Amino acid sequence: MIEVNNVSKYFGEKHVLKNITTHFDEGKVNLIIGRSGSGKTVMMKCLVGLYSPDDGEILYNGRVFRKLSEEEKRVLRADMGMVFQGSALFDSMTIQENVMFPLDMLKDMEYGEKLERVNFCLKRVDLENTNKLYPAELSGGMKKRAAIARAIACNPKYLFCDEPNSGLDPKTSLIIDDLIFDITHEFGITTVVNTHDLNSVITIGETISYIYEGNLAWTGSMDTVLTSDNQLLNEFIYAQPLTQKIKQKL
Repeated sequence: MIEVNNVSKYFGEKHVLKNITTHFDEGKVNLIIGRSGSGKTVMMKCLVGLYSPDDGEILYNGRVFRKLSEEEKRVLRADMGMVFQGSALFDSMTIQENVMFPLDMLKDMEYGEKLERVNFCLKRVDLENTNKLYPAELSGGMKKRAAIARAIACNPKYLFCDEPNSGLDPKTSLIIDDLIFDITHEFGITTVVNTHDLNSVITIGETISYIYEGNLAWTGSMDTVLTSDNQLLNEFIYAQPLTQKIKQKL
């Protein structure tokens, strides 16, 4: 489990995260939702150690992140996979080289072992036989799947996805959602996803934290998100055409 206890983050005089306390359940898909500029990306960067909270603590299985030694932090980071909003594949590398990159950086493995792992990950995301292709030769959805393959290459305990459906059509977004959900449960990963995609919220959000202007405004699940009486959440959820239609049927 990942715990967030009274976390605040400032940039100059701007108070971006305001005493947030929440948790992300082990082996589940945990969503952070909110409007653009709400603070959800800053929260994720705090979770993975790119930012240090100015107040409060982040704990991994009871261990306070900031109190870990540099070696302990290195080991923990090796257990983290990251899917970036724009996929962030290296254009000058083949797909095989992209997926192998974290193995080269973090694992002491023979080349044959690494290639076997790369092929396993590519097969798992339905990208067999794309090893020698370059990112420019892939569609947007294929790039996201390649990014997921790279993120799980080191068999992580934690998977962080920043707006994984950004720029994708609705059908491809559903494929990516299903893939993230299935991988989470197949490998027992603790997954944290930043999103404002309402399809993701109502289909894969096993736990949901809604951030509004830096505050934690609501927590719940996909089973309760559409029937909450939280006004701020409802203003966010029912501003979407799809959920307006759903609400009319409730």
